[in-house]
Amino acid sequence: MNRRKKIVTKFQKKDKRTNAKLHKSNKPAYVSKAEREKLEQQDNTAQIIDENSQEQE
Repeated sequence: MNRRKKIVTKFQKKDKRTNAKLHKSNKPAYVSKAEREKLEQQDNTAQIIDENSQEQE
């Protein structure tokens, strides 16, 4: 009984892992603080460029 239980639990764990890989989380990927700052600076520079181009027209 003990040997059989070990084998069954082993396969149950394997099934659980494969099932977990199939159903990915909807949680967004983590973005580090430095990366967020870099993205924010890029957005700010893009907005400034857009504003300058609109003023020149």
